[in-house]
Amino acid sequence: MTAPATARNSALLRVAQMMEADRQTILAGISAIDLMQTAGNAVAGEIMRRFALCRVTVLAGPGNNGGDGFVVARALRAAGWPVELALLGERAALRGEAQHHASLWHGSVVPLTPAAVADAELVVDALFGSGLSRPLEERITRLLAAIAARGVPLLAVDVPSGVSGDSGETWGATAATCTVTFTRKKPGHVLQPGRELCGEVVVADLGTPPSVLDALGIDTWENAPSLWRDELPRPSSWGNKFSRGHALVYGGYPTTGAARMAARAAARAGAGLTTVAVPQIALPVYAAALTSIMVQPLARPDDLDRLLADKRHSALLIGPGAGIGPATRARALAMLATGRPVLLDADALTVFAERPADLFAAIHGPCVFTPHDGEFARLFATAGDKLSRARAAARRSGAIIVLKGSDTVIVSPDGRAIVNANAPPSLATAGAGDVLGGIILGLLAQGMDAFFAAAAGVWLHGAAAADFGPGLLAEDLPDLLPGVLRRL
Repeated sequence: MTAPATARNSALLRVAQMMEADRQTILAGISAIDLMQTAGNAVAGEIMRRFALCRVTVLAGPGNNGGDGFVVARALRAAGWPVELALLGERAALRGEAQHHASLWHGSVVPLTPAAVADAELVVDALFGSGLSRPLEERITRLLAAIAARGVPLLAVDVPSGVSGDSGETWGATAATCTVTFTRKKPGHVLQPGRELCGEVVVADLGTPPSVLDALGIDTWENAPSLWRDELPRPSSWGNKFSRGHALVYGGYPTTGAARMAARAAARAGAGLTTVAVPQIALPVYAAALTSIMVQPLARPDDLDRLLADKRHSALLIGPGAGIGPATRARALAMLATGRPVLLDADALTVFAERPADLFAAIHGPCVFTPHDGEFARLFATAGDKLSRARAAARRSGAIIVLKGSDTVIVSPDGRAIVNANAPPSLATAGAGDVLGGIILGLLAQGMDAFFAAAAGVWLHGAAAADFGPGLLAEDLPDLLPGVLRRL
């Protein structure tokens, strides 16, 4: 399934795609000179909206980002702002539309030195754009760091200089107060550390026709309800608890809290029935703590197999508190053999660290892995940035990969990827990942597509945490879901 047309605004464009969008926009009749003028005017407009009149120094680079800087300087000066322009390199070395706009600047051009920003009350970073893939020169990193140390606001054009637009990696970047980018965000605006370094991101429209964007083969989006809202399960007046799906969670012992939180989250996410299958010895613990959740004791070796033979169990979860050993491995393989949607987390991933190929070969239906970085590294020997690693892992395993973190990425084996950016810092608490697995399980149990269920679960998880605020505990999250779902 592809993302709906309504998700166009949440598309993330790789640097090459943004260049192609600009090229196609120019072919559609907007000149490169006018495109740069529109971009620079948008930056200047954001400055005038955001800041009171003050002394501005524009740092202009040797390429098109620098050309944007010349437009910004002209627009601010025309509005009566005092502007200094510092250029990296020589004006004569500029080419194309950057050279054209530099020729229209009739103010002074000073070298890029600390003296150029000594009196600045606001600095515009128009040195390097998102395509940079090499470390910044030391003199530039020192200059930018000195600006930040003085507490002078830094507004970045496209990205803060030194941030990769494709990966969010940094080559000596200094954090901006605000970043103005164009047409659409890039992955580097939402992946860490780029997301922190960009500050607030403002997207300016350059007039790129929607048909140009549609032709780019977009496969990466920022997580938003517009991507999956139409797929979200909705109870019907003629339905009943059985038609809303039956989620089955394997509950471990002696660590019982993780599975209990996952089960409650599955129920809160809408599963009509939720069952926790637990070792006989754990039955009193689970039964005492759960009321609307059914608890099924596994007294005999074949009891789990009998449960799995009941096809009314529409989605399965194993991992939280399951234990690391051959029994967890065997149970995970038994769940995968059903061909029904299965979510594997925590211990159920770690037990395959020595034999990951056995796990991948066992996937016969919709499957979601929800590892944190450590669990991911045990299964996948992949290198590169977070998005690239997750894509390689999804392709290799055949599973939907939910690589958790403050910038969780959700990747399908077909290469589609969603980057989540709504998770507050309060989610860094024990058990939050178990609740996330339960939310996704609840959506899977109701028949939601696995890729969109994973994306929706991650977003709902973040929104619930944001609603609670400071002091969040993982067990608070399931009871916050109804409010988030109500708003949707």
